[in-house]
Amino acid sequence: MMRFAIIWTILGKELLETLRDRRTLMRLVLLPVILYPIFAIGVSKLLGDESAARAARPSVVAVWGRLPASFERVLGEAERVEVHPWAGAPEEVRQKLTEGSLAPPPFPDPVDEEEAIEKGKASQITAGWSEPDNEVLLAARAALGRREVDAVLVAWSDFAPAIEQDRQGQVSIYYDSVRPDSTTARGRLDRAITRARKVIRTEREVNHKVPEGFSTPIEALFRNAAPEQRRVGQLLGSMMPMMLLLMSLLGAFLPAIDLTAGEKERGTMQTLLCAPVRPLEIIWGKFLAVWCIAVLTALANVISLAFTVRRLLPDVESVAPSVFLLTFGLLVPVTFLFSALFLALAVFARDFKDGQNALMPATVPLTLLAGVASLPILELDPWTSLVPVLNIALLIKALFLGEVKTALIFWTLVSSAIYAALALLLAARVFAREQILLGGQEGARAVLGLERRGGGVPSATFSMTALGIILVVFYYGSLSVAKLGVAKQLAVTQLGMFLLPTLVLVLGFGFSARETLALRLPPWRGALGALLVGLSGGVVAAGFLVRFLPPPPELAKELGKMVLLDGAPLPLVLLLTAVMPAVCEELLFRGLLFSGLRRLGPVIAIVGSSLVFGLAHGSLYRLLPTLFLGLSMGYARYRTGSIGAGMLIHVLNNGLAASLLYFAPEVAASTEQVPWSMAFAGLAVYAAGIALLRSAGDPEPRPTLTTT
Repeated sequence: MMRFAIIWTILGKELLETLRDRRTLMRLVLLPVILYPIFAIGVSKLLGDESAARAARPSVVAVWGRLPASFERVLGEAERVEVHPWAGAPEEVRQKLTEGSLAPPPFPDPVDEEEAIEKGKASQITAGWSEPDNEVLLAARAALGRREVDAVLVAWSDFAPAIEQDRQGQVSIYYDSVRPDSTTARGRLDRAITRARKVIRTEREVNHKVPEGFSTPIEALFRNAAPEQRRVGQLLGSMMPMMLLLMSLLGAFLPAIDLTAGEKERGTMQTLLCAPVRPLEIIWGKFLAVWCIAVLTALANVISLAFTVRRLLPDVESVAPSVFLLTFGLLVPVTFLFSALFLALAVFARDFKDGQNALMPATVPLTLLAGVASLPILELDPWTSLVPVLNIALLIKALFLGEVKTALIFWTLVSSAIYAALALLLAARVFAREQILLGGQEGARAVLGLERRGGGVPSATFSMTALGIILVVFYYGSLSVAKLGVAKQLAVTQLGMFLLPTLVLVLGFGFSARETLALRLPPWRGALGALLVGLSGGVVAAGFLVRFLPPPPELAKELGKMVLLDGAPLPLVLLLTAVMPAVCEELLFRGLLFSGLRRLGPVIAIVGSSLVFGLAHGSLYRLLPTLFLGLSMGYARYRTGSIGAGMLIHVLNNGLAASLLYFAPEVAASTEQVPWSMAFAGLAVYAAGIALLRSAGDPEPRPTLTTT
C-alpha cells in the first residue's frame, strides 16, 4: 500500500531542488515572461505596419478592353485604385481582344445574381474550380507573376456594347491569391463593381424600360490566376521551413550537450584533456561529429518530406525533386550554425541537465525566427536576407513558391556563412579555455575577449565579430538613408557606419590604434609601388577580370550616375567617392580586420580581408574586380606595414574611375571591352608596382600571441 505522506515529501524535495537552480527557474518562468511578450509585440507591430502599408498602397489594375463611360468613371473614382490600360498585355492578346475573336470562358456554375446581391455577395465567386488554361489567363498570370500589376480586369469585346444597350455584360478579374497585394486589389475591384452596378441600374431606371438583364448589368467573374502548383507551394512554404529547421536544430541539440556537458558528467572530458591533443583539434572533432548528426537529421527529414508530398499530391508537378535537393542544400549552413553555437554554449554546463538549461534560451529564439517565416506578409527581401535562420526559412519558402531572386540568394548564403563562421570562432575560443572545459566558471567578457586592454591588437574572433556588427549596421543603415541624396548617403555610410564604429571599437577596448590600424608612413619604395598599383589596378581589373562577368549596361549606367553624384562638381565627387572611402574603408578592412586575421598568417589576413571587402560591395558583377583590388591593397599593407599604402591605391583607383566618368562619360559608359593592348600595358605597370612593394623592406611581423 502506497504511503502518500512519503510521496508528498519526495515531491516537495524534488521541486525544491529543481527550483533552487537559477537556470531552471529562468527557463521555466523568466524566459516565457520576457521573450513571448516581446515576440508577440514585434509580430503584431510587423503585421500592423504591413497591413497599414498595404492598405495605403494603391492597387495597380490593368484593364484589357474597352469600358463603357459609366463603368470607367466609377473605376477611376475608386479609392486607391490605379487604372493602367493594357498594362502587361501581349500584343497578340490585345489584338484579339480588340477584334473580338476571344470569347470569355464559360462560367461553370452560375448563381442567381439577385439572390447573391440580396445576401450581400457583391460578385459571383466560384469555389473548387479553376479556369482552364487559355490565352487570356496565361497572359494575366504572366503579368501578375512579374508583379507589373496587382490585378487584371478583362472587359470582353461584348462588354461595353452590352452595357450601352441595357444588356448584361461580362468582365473577368484575374488576381493572385498568393500575393496579399493582389487579394487587396481584388477586394477593391469587388467594391468598385458593386458601386458600378448601382450607378448603371439607376441610369436605366431613369432613362429606359426594364429589359432582360436589367437587374444584373455586370457579371463579374473573379478568377484566381495562381496555378495550382503555386498555391500548393504557398501551403508547403508556410509550413515546411519551420518544421525542417526545428528538426535540424534538434539534431544538433542533444549531441552537443552529450559531447560537452555529458562528458564532464561522465568524467571523460578530463581524460581527453590529458591526451596529447590540442584544444583546436578537440573542437573540430566534436563539431564535425555534431554537424554530421545534424546534417543526417536534416537529410532524413527532407527525404521523408519529399516522399510524403509525392504521396499526398501526386499530380502537383511543380514540387520537383530539385526543390527538395536545394532545400537540403540550404539547411547545411544552418546546421553548421546550430552545431557550433550549441557546442559553444553547452561547454559551459556542468552536467547534462545543466546543458539543457544552457541551450534552451538560445533554442527558443531560433525556433521563433523559423516560425515567423510562415507569415504570408514576410518575403525574402534586402532586409530579411541578413537575419539569421529567418533568411534561410524565407528562401526555402521562396523555393516552394518559385520566386527565388539570384541577388537575394547570394546575400542569404553569404550572411549565413558569416554567422556560422562566427559561431565556430566562438566555440573555438571557448574550447581554448581549459578552466571551462574542466567545469570552472569564467566571465563572458573574458571568454569573448571583450575586456578592456592596454595596447596590443585584437584577436581574430574580436575582429570578425566587430566586422559582422559593422556590416549589419551598414546594411540596415544604408537602407534607412536610401531616401537621402547620393552625396548624403555616401557621407553618412562612410563616416557614420564605417569610420566611427571602427574608431569606437579600437579605442573603446583599449587596443593600440597605431598597431591595429597601421598608422605609420610607408617606405619610399612602398609608396612608389602603391602609386603604380593604384594607377594600373583598375585597368588590369577591367581588361581581364570584367571580361569573365561583364555587368549589364543598365547596371553600369546606374553605377556611373551614382559615382558622379547626379552632376556634383568634381572636387566633391573626388572627396566622397575617392578620398573618403580610401580612409574609412581601409581603416576597417586593412586596419581592424586585417590586424585580427594577421595572427592566423599573412595569407589568411590578405585573402580574408579582401574577400569580405569584395562581398561588402554587394554586387556579383563587382566581386572579382573589388576582390582583386582588395588583394593588392592587402599585400601593400603587409609588405609596408602601413595603412597609407592601401589608402593610396584605393584613392587612385577610385579617383581615376570618377575622373574618367566626369570628363569622358561616353568612354566610361561604352559596353566595349578594354583593348588587349591597354590591358597588357596596365599589367606591366602593375607588375612593376608589385615588385617595388616586394622590395620595400621586411614584411609586417605577425603579432605575438600574448596580446589578446
